[in-house]
Amino acid sequence: MAIKTVGVVGGGLMGSGIAQTAAQAGYDVLLAEVNQELLDRGMRRVHGAWEMLSGKGRITADQAAEYRGRIRGTLELNEFADRDLVIEAIVENLDAKRALFRTLDEIVPAGRILASNTSSLPIIEMAAVTQRQDRVAGLHFFNPAPVMKLVEIVRTILTSEETVSELREFATTLGKTPVVAKDTAGFIVNFLLIPYMLSAIRMYENGLATMRDIDSGMKLGCGYPMGPFELLDYVGLDTTLYAAEQIYKENPDPANAPPTLLRRMVQAGRYGKKNGKGFYNLDETSGAR
Repeated sequence: MAIKTVGVVGGGLMGSGIAQTAAQAGYDVLLAEVNQELLDRGMRRVHGAWEMLSGKGRITADQAAEYRGRIRGTLELNEFADRDLVIEAIVENLDAKRALFRTLDEIVPAGRILASNTSSLPIIEMAAVTQRQDRVAGLHFFNPAPVMKLVEIVRTILTSEETVSELREFATTLGKTPVVAKDTAGFIVNFLLIPYMLSAIRMYENGLATMRDIDSGMKLGCGYPMGPFELLDYVGLDTTLYAAEQIYKENPDPANAPPTLLRRMVQAGRYGKKNGKGFYNLDETSGAR
């Protein structure tokens, strides 16, 4: 079945970015949120991105208008009854996601695909509450979704080959490169990336090097665009901690265990770029604390 209509539930940074990307690729997009304030914020983020691109000459004013005509917002999940693909991008909480998938399964016609943008939670636990377990998969975009070229397609033990094939084609039409992973914590990228970032924290925690020198070493020695602490602040310390806990739960290797310092940073409300306080003090130009 060719995907023509797309629904995105959740208008936060990731959800609005996914909706923007789909609209730019020519899809009819419906973006849902739980209240008008959050929906307006999400739609402003999408429209603002197109205004910025138009202002910089990367798209024309006509293109921006065309994109805006392909997306609309809603507070009613019942409007998703005409969607070919629905992508969940809500809070990273399994109970909330399971409740949403149960509701979507009753609204979205049988045979249509339900996908989750989760970065760490088990897809099969969302699929289990539906009557279409073969049509449920992970569709993990990376931040910022309109820019990052990778999409992880996550197949459970029950996801059909047809579903994977349709999602692969969909991701390709968005200008993304799809990779397929099994339904294990962290999938491909975070399963490899999280232990790397945790190791950098332990190195700093044990006084082996400064944050700046660790970052410089990985950027200049390995050619990485960001050092691990820059990346931690960008991704979010709370997000990293949550993903690490999920990976450690399934794979109790010491390399996957969140360091105490990371927990203390999150407990102190230092989440990184999202609130201006992380490993680097993003409120000041003086750098690391």
